[in-house]
Amino acid sequence: MPHLLAAISAHGYGHLAQTAPVLNVLREHIPDLQLTVRCGLPREVLARRIAEPFVHQAVADDFGMVMHSALEVDTAGSAARYGAFHADWARRVDGVARELERTAPDVILADIPYLTLAAAARVGIPAVAMCCLNWADIYRYFCGALPEAARIQDDMLAAYNGAQVFLRSEPAMPMADLDNAQDIGPLAMVGRSQRAAIDERMHLAAGERLVLVAMGGIAFRPPLENWPVVPGVRYVMQRDWHAARSDTLVLEGMDISFSDVLASCDAVLTKPGYGTFAEAACAGVPLLYVPRVDWPEEPWLVRWLERQLPCAAVPRDELAQGGFLPRLHTLWQAPKPAPRAAEGVAQAVTALLARLA
Repeated sequence: MPHLLAAISAHGYGHLAQTAPVLNVLREHIPDLQLTVRCGLPREVLARRIAEPFVHQAVADDFGMVMHSALEVDTAGSAARYGAFHADWARRVDGVARELERTAPDVILADIPYLTLAAAARVGIPAVAMCCLNWADIYRYFCGALPEAARIQDDMLAAYNGAQVFLRSEPAMPMADLDNAQDIGPLAMVGRSQRAAIDERMHLAAGERLVLVAMGGIAFRPPLENWPVVPGVRYVMQRDWHAARSDTLVLEGMDISFSDVLASCDAVLTKPGYGTFAEAACAGVPLLYVPRVDWPEEPWLVRWLERQLPCAAVPRDELAQGGFLPRLHTLWQAPKPAPRAAEGVAQAVTALLARLA
Protein backbone atom coordinates (compact mmCIF):
# COMPACT_ATOMS: atom_id res chain seq x y z
CA MET A 1 0.00 0.00 0.00
CA PRO A 2 1.23 3.57 -0.63
CA HIS A 3 2.98 5.16 2.34
CA LEU A 4 3.07 8.92 2.91
CA LEU A 5 4.99 10.65 5.68
CA ALA A 6 3.62 14.09 6.57
CA ALA A 7 6.08 16.30 8.47
CA ILE A 8 4.17 19.17 10.10
CA SER A 9 5.53 22.15 11.96
CA ALA A 10 4.27 22.48 15.53
CA HIS A 11 4.66 26.29 15.52
CA GLY A 12 1.01 26.92 16.40
CA TYR A 13 -1.85 25.07 14.70
CA GLY A 14 -1.75 26.78 11.29
CA HIS A 15 0.49 24.19 9.61
CA LEU A 16 -1.75 21.39 10.84
CA ALA A 17 -4.80 23.32 9.60
CA GLN A 18 -3.22 23.51 6.14
CA THR A 19 -2.10 19.89 5.98
CA ALA A 20 -5.02 17.99 7.55
CA PRO A 21 -7.62 18.62 4.82
CA VAL A 22 -5.09 17.52 2.19
CA LEU A 23 -4.40 14.28 4.06
CA ASN A 24 -8.09 13.58 4.60
CA VAL A 25 -9.02 14.09 0.93
CA LEU A 26 -5.98 12.10 -0.16
CA ARG A 27 -7.25 9.17 1.90
CA GLU A 28 -10.60 9.39 0.10
CA HIS A 29 -8.67 8.72 -3.10
CA ILE A 30 -6.42 6.06 -1.51
CA PRO A 31 -8.45 4.31 1.23
CA ASP A 32 -5.57 1.98 2.13
CA LEU A 33 -3.05 4.81 2.44
CA GLN A 34 -0.43 4.18 5.12
CA LEU A 35 0.08 7.51 6.86
CA THR A 36 2.86 8.54 9.22
CA VAL A 37 2.57 11.97 10.84
CA ARG A 38 5.88 13.40 12.07
CA CYS A 39 4.99 16.33 14.31
CA GLY A 40 5.67 17.71 17.77
CA LEU A 41 2.01 18.44 18.52
CA PRO A 42 0.20 16.00 20.85
CA ARG A 43 -1.52 13.11 19.14
CA GLU A 44 -4.92 14.17 20.48
CA VAL A 45 -4.52 17.55 18.77
CA LEU A 46 -3.59 15.87 15.49
CA ALA A 47 -6.52 13.44 15.74
CA ARG A 48 -9.02 16.28 15.99
CA ARG A 49 -8.19 17.16 12.40
CA ILE A 50 -6.50 14.18 10.74
CA ALA A 51 -8.66 11.13 10.09
CA GLU A 52 -7.41 7.90 11.64
CA PRO A 53 -5.56 5.64 11.23
CA PHE A 54 -2.08 7.16 11.30
CA VAL A 55 1.22 6.49 13.04
CA HIS A 56 2.47 9.42 15.10
CA GLN A 57 6.19 10.15 15.30
CA ALA A 58 6.29 12.65 18.15
CA VAL A 59 9.34 14.56 17.00
CA ALA A 60 9.84 18.12 15.76
CA ASP A 61 12.16 18.72 12.80
CA ASP A 62 11.75 22.49 13.12
CA PHE A 63 10.65 25.05 15.69
CA GLY A 64 9.74 28.09 13.61
CA MET A 65 10.51 31.00 15.91
CA VAL A 66 10.79 31.20 19.69
CA MET A 67 7.78 33.20 20.89
CA HIS A 68 7.21 35.45 23.89
CA SER A 69 3.47 35.01 23.19
CA ALA A 70 1.17 34.42 20.24
CA LEU A 71 1.78 38.04 19.22
CA GLU A 72 5.49 38.59 19.90
CA VAL A 73 8.65 36.87 18.62
CA ASP A 74 11.64 36.36 20.92
CA THR A 75 14.27 37.46 18.40
CA ALA A 76 17.29 36.86 20.62
CA GLY A 77 16.00 33.45 21.71
CA SER A 78 15.27 32.50 18.11
CA ALA A 79 18.74 33.53 16.92
CA ALA A 80 20.40 31.50 19.66
CA ARG A 81 18.31 28.44 18.94
CA TYR A 82 18.97 28.60 15.19
CA GLY A 83 22.68 28.99 15.87
CA ALA A 84 22.66 25.81 17.96
CA PHE A 85 20.37 23.99 15.49
CA HIS A 86 22.76 24.58 12.58
CA ALA A 87 26.05 24.21 14.45
CA ASP A 88 25.97 20.49 13.69
CA TRP A 89 23.68 20.61 10.65
CA ALA A 90 25.26 17.72 8.75
CA ARG A 91 24.88 15.42 11.75
CA ARG A 92 21.24 16.42 12.18
CA VAL A 93 20.49 15.69 8.53
CA ASP A 94 22.21 12.30 8.75
CA GLY A 95 20.23 11.38 11.88
CA VAL A 96 16.85 12.20 10.36
CA ALA A 97 17.86 10.51 7.10
CA ARG A 98 18.44 7.26 8.99
CA GLU A 99 15.02 7.62 10.65
CA LEU A 100 13.36 8.15 7.27
CA GLU A 101 15.10 5.08 5.87
CA ARG A 102 13.66 3.00 8.72
CA THR A 103 10.18 4.45 8.23
CA ALA A 104 10.47 3.94 4.45
CA PRO A 105 7.74 6.22 3.09
CA ASP A 106 7.16 6.41 -0.66
CA VAL A 107 6.66 10.19 -0.56
CA ILE A 108 7.14 12.94 2.02
CA LEU A 109 4.90 15.99 2.44
CA ALA A 110 6.50 18.75 4.54
CA ASP A 111 4.68 21.80 5.91
CA ILE A 112 7.37 23.15 6.38
CA PRO A 113 10.19 21.41 8.33
CA TYR A 114 13.25 21.92 6.12
CA LEU A 115 15.31 19.40 8.11
CA THR A 116 12.93 16.65 6.95
CA LEU A 117 13.32 17.84 3.36
CA ALA A 118 17.12 17.89 3.60
CA ALA A 119 17.08 14.34 5.01
CA ALA A 120 14.69 13.17 2.28
CA ALA A 121 17.05 14.48 -0.38
CA ARG A 122 19.96 12.74 1.34
CA VAL A 123 18.30 9.33 0.99
CA GLY A 124 16.46 9.94 -2.30
CA ILE A 125 12.84 9.95 -1.07
CA PRO A 126 10.57 12.14 -3.25
CA ALA A 127 9.37 15.15 -1.26
CA VAL A 128 6.75 17.85 -1.66
CA ALA A 129 6.93 21.05 0.39
CA MET A 130 3.72 22.98 1.00
CA CYS A 131 3.04 26.20 2.87
CA CYS A 132 2.24 29.90 2.70
CA LEU A 133 5.73 30.81 3.96
CA ASN A 134 9.12 29.27 4.61
CA TRP A 135 11.38 29.54 7.63
CA ALA A 136 14.28 30.88 5.56
CA ASP A 137 12.36 34.07 4.81
CA ILE A 138 11.13 34.40 8.40
CA TYR A 139 14.63 33.82 9.77
CA ARG A 140 16.12 36.38 7.37
CA TYR A 141 13.57 38.99 8.45
CA PHE A 142 14.43 38.71 12.13
CA CYS A 143 18.03 37.50 12.13
CA GLY A 144 19.47 38.30 8.69
CA ALA A 145 22.03 40.79 10.00
CA LEU A 146 23.81 38.21 12.20
CA PRO A 147 27.28 36.94 11.12
CA GLU A 148 26.08 33.34 10.81
CA ALA A 149 22.83 34.22 8.97
CA ALA A 150 24.06 33.64 5.41
CA ARG A 151 25.25 30.12 6.22
CA ILE A 152 22.02 29.22 8.02
CA GLN A 153 19.86 30.63 5.22
CA ASP A 154 21.87 28.62 2.68
CA ASP A 155 21.11 25.41 4.61
CA MET A 156 17.41 26.27 4.73
CA LEU A 157 17.04 27.27 1.10
CA ALA A 158 18.99 24.26 -0.15
CA ALA A 159 16.54 22.03 1.72
CA TYR A 160 13.44 23.82 0.38
CA ASN A 161 14.75 23.91 -3.18
CA GLY A 162 15.66 20.24 -2.90
CA ALA A 163 11.97 19.29 -2.80
CA GLN A 164 10.44 18.24 -6.11
CA VAL A 165 7.97 21.10 -5.76
CA PHE A 166 7.05 23.74 -3.19
CA LEU A 167 3.27 24.23 -3.24
CA ARG A 168 2.82 27.91 -2.36
CA SER A 169 -0.69 28.23 -0.92
CA GLU A 170 -2.79 31.38 -1.29
CA PRO A 171 -2.39 33.75 0.51
CA ALA A 172 1.39 33.44 0.59
CA MET A 173 4.54 35.43 1.06
CA PRO A 174 6.41 35.85 -2.25
CA MET A 175 9.28 33.45 -1.38
CA ALA A 176 11.42 34.80 -4.21
CA ASP A 177 14.39 32.52 -3.42
CA LEU A 178 12.48 29.34 -4.28
CA ASP A 179 13.12 27.94 -7.76
CA ASN A 180 10.54 25.15 -7.42
CA ALA A 181 7.44 27.12 -6.33
CA GLN A 182 4.02 26.23 -7.73
CA ASP A 183 1.05 28.38 -6.74
CA ILE A 184 -2.11 26.72 -5.47
CA GLY A 185 -5.33 28.08 -3.96
CA PRO A 186 -6.24 28.36 -0.27
CA LEU A 187 -5.84 25.39 2.05
CA ALA A 188 -8.60 25.03 4.63
CA MET A 189 -10.84 22.54 6.33
CA VAL A 190 -14.22 23.99 5.37
CA GLY A 191 -16.62 23.77 8.30
CA ARG A 192 -20.39 23.27 8.18
CA SER A 193 -22.63 25.38 10.34
CA GLN A 194 -24.32 23.46 13.14
CA ARG A 195 -25.86 26.51 14.70
CA ALA A 196 -29.33 25.07 15.22
CA ALA A 197 -27.88 22.13 17.18
CA ILE A 198 -25.64 24.46 19.23
CA ASP A 199 -28.54 26.77 20.06
CA GLU A 200 -30.62 23.85 21.25
CA ARG A 201 -27.86 22.13 23.22
CA MET A 202 -26.58 25.31 24.85
CA HIS A 203 -30.05 26.77 25.44
CA LEU A 204 -29.29 29.97 23.54
CA ALA A 205 -32.00 32.54 23.03
CA ALA A 206 -33.12 33.56 19.56
CA GLY A 207 -30.88 36.23 18.09
CA GLU A 208 -27.88 35.69 20.37
CA ARG A 209 -24.52 36.23 18.69
CA LEU A 210 -21.62 33.80 19.07
CA VAL A 211 -18.03 35.07 18.86
CA LEU A 212 -15.25 32.49 18.65
CA VAL A 213 -12.10 33.68 20.46
CA ALA A 214 -9.12 31.62 19.26
CA MET A 215 -5.43 32.50 19.19
CA GLY A 216 -4.04 29.75 17.01
CA GLY A 217 -2.31 27.29 19.30
CA ILE A 218 0.41 29.54 20.79
CA ALA A 219 -0.10 30.57 24.40
CA PHE A 220 -1.95 33.87 24.70
CA ARG A 221 -4.89 34.45 27.02
CA PRO A 222 -6.77 37.72 26.52
CA PRO A 223 -7.64 39.68 29.70
CA LEU A 224 -11.16 38.27 29.77
CA GLU A 225 -11.97 39.58 33.22
CA ASN A 226 -11.91 43.16 31.88
CA TRP A 227 -14.44 42.56 29.12
CA PRO A 228 -17.96 43.86 29.76
CA VAL A 229 -20.91 41.49 29.66
CA VAL A 230 -23.08 42.55 26.74
CA PRO A 231 -26.60 41.11 26.45
CA GLY A 232 -27.04 39.08 23.29
CA VAL A 233 -23.32 38.29 22.80
CA ARG A 234 -21.68 35.02 23.88
CA TYR A 235 -18.01 34.07 23.59
CA VAL A 236 -16.73 30.61 22.66
CA MET A 237 -13.36 29.94 24.34
CA GLN A 238 -10.99 27.12 25.10
CA ARG A 239 -11.48 25.36 28.43
CA ASP A 240 -8.04 26.03 29.91
CA TRP A 241 -8.59 29.81 29.89
CA HIS A 242 -10.92 29.22 32.88
CA ALA A 243 -13.13 32.18 32.02
CA ALA A 244 -15.21 32.93 35.11
CA ARG A 245 -17.95 34.66 33.13
CA SER A 246 -21.66 34.16 32.58
CA ASP A 247 -21.46 34.77 28.83
CA THR A 248 -19.01 32.07 27.67
CA LEU A 249 -19.31 28.64 26.09
CA VAL A 250 -16.49 26.08 26.29
CA LEU A 251 -15.16 25.14 22.87
CA GLU A 252 -14.33 21.56 23.85
CA GLY A 253 -17.77 21.12 25.44
CA MET A 254 -19.53 21.56 22.10
CA ASP A 255 -18.32 18.14 20.92
CA ILE A 256 -17.99 19.24 17.30
CA SER A 257 -14.91 20.07 15.25
CA PHE A 258 -13.19 23.44 15.48
CA SER A 259 -14.00 24.12 11.82
CA ASP A 260 -17.70 23.46 12.38
CA VAL A 261 -17.71 25.66 15.50
CA LEU A 262 -16.10 28.46 13.49
CA ALA A 263 -18.64 28.09 10.70
CA SER A 264 -21.45 28.20 13.28
CA CYS A 265 -20.33 31.48 14.86
CA ASP A 266 -21.24 35.04 13.94
CA ALA A 267 -17.66 36.32 14.17
CA VAL A 268 -14.11 35.29 15.06
CA LEU A 269 -11.62 37.17 17.25
CA THR A 270 -8.07 35.98 16.62
CA LYS A 271 -4.50 36.92 15.69
CA PRO A 272 -3.30 37.01 12.07
CA GLY A 273 -2.59 33.40 11.17
CA TYR A 274 -3.15 31.32 8.07
CA GLY A 275 -5.38 28.60 9.53
CA THR A 276 -8.07 30.76 11.13
CA PHE A 277 -8.00 33.40 8.37
CA ALA A 278 -8.45 30.79 5.64
CA GLU A 279 -11.16 28.87 7.49
CA ALA A 280 -13.09 32.08 8.22
CA ALA A 281 -12.89 33.12 4.55
CA CYS A 282 -14.06 29.67 3.41
CA ALA A 283 -16.98 29.80 5.87
CA GLY A 284 -17.85 33.46 5.19
CA VAL A 285 -17.54 34.40 8.89
CA PRO A 286 -16.52 38.03 9.72
CA LEU A 287 -13.28 38.40 11.63
CA LEU A 288 -11.54 40.72 14.08
CA TYR A 289 -7.79 40.34 14.51
CA VAL A 290 -5.27 41.62 17.04
CA PRO A 291 -2.15 42.68 15.09
CA ARG A 292 1.03 40.78 15.84
CA VAL A 293 4.25 42.60 16.67
CA ASP A 294 6.38 42.81 13.52
CA TRP A 295 5.38 39.47 11.93
CA PRO A 296 6.44 39.59 8.23
CA GLU A 297 3.61 37.38 6.95
CA GLU A 298 0.90 39.61 8.40
CA PRO A 299 0.56 42.15 5.54
CA TRP A 300 0.03 39.39 2.99
CA LEU A 301 -2.60 37.70 5.16
CA VAL A 302 -4.49 40.88 5.99
CA ARG A 303 -4.58 42.23 2.42
CA TRP A 304 -5.96 38.91 1.23
CA LEU A 305 -8.56 38.67 3.98
CA GLU A 306 -9.80 42.19 3.29
CA ARG A 307 -10.74 41.01 -0.22
CA GLN A 308 -12.64 38.00 1.14
CA LEU A 309 -14.89 39.18 3.99
CA PRO A 310 -15.63 41.96 6.51
CA CYS A 311 -12.70 42.23 8.91
CA ALA A 312 -11.00 44.81 11.14
CA ALA A 313 -7.99 45.22 13.40
CA VAL A 314 -8.42 45.47 17.18
CA PRO A 315 -5.74 47.56 18.96
CA ARG A 316 -4.14 45.90 21.99
CA ASP A 317 -5.60 48.45 24.44
CA GLU A 318 -9.06 47.83 23.01
CA LEU A 319 -8.61 44.08 23.45
CA ALA A 320 -7.50 44.65 27.04
CA GLN A 321 -10.72 46.44 27.95
CA GLY A 322 -13.13 44.54 25.70
CA GLY A 323 -13.85 47.69 23.72
CA PHE A 324 -14.19 45.95 20.38
CA LEU A 325 -18.00 45.50 20.39
CA PRO A 326 -18.62 48.52 18.11
CA ARG A 327 -16.27 46.95 15.55
CA LEU A 328 -18.23 43.69 15.73
CA HIS A 329 -21.51 45.49 15.11
CA THR A 330 -19.97 47.23 12.09
CA LEU A 331 -18.93 43.84 10.68
CA TRP A 332 -22.41 42.45 11.24
CA GLN A 333 -23.98 45.32 9.32
CA ALA A 334 -21.86 44.61 6.23
CA PRO A 335 -23.24 42.39 3.45
CA LYS A 336 -22.57 38.71 4.08
CA PRO A 337 -19.84 37.51 1.70
CA ALA A 338 -19.91 34.39 -0.43
CA PRO A 339 -17.60 31.77 1.10
CA ARG A 340 -14.24 31.34 -0.62
CA ALA A 341 -13.50 27.90 -2.08
CA ALA A 342 -10.49 26.00 -0.70
CA GLU A 343 -9.17 25.10 -4.16
CA GLY A 344 -5.69 24.39 -2.88
CA VAL A 345 -6.73 21.16 -1.20
CA ALA A 346 -7.61 19.39 -4.46
CA GLN A 347 -4.54 20.86 -6.16
CA ALA A 348 -2.23 19.55 -3.45
CA VAL A 349 -3.92 16.14 -3.55
CA THR A 350 -3.37 15.97 -7.30
CA ALA A 351 0.35 16.68 -6.83
CA LEU A 352 0.64 13.93 -4.21
CA LEU A 353 -1.38 11.39 -6.19
CA ALA A 354 0.95 11.81 -9.14
CA ARG A 355 3.93 10.93 -6.98
CA LEU A 356 2.29 8.15 -4.95
CA ALA A 357 1.16 6.45 -8.16
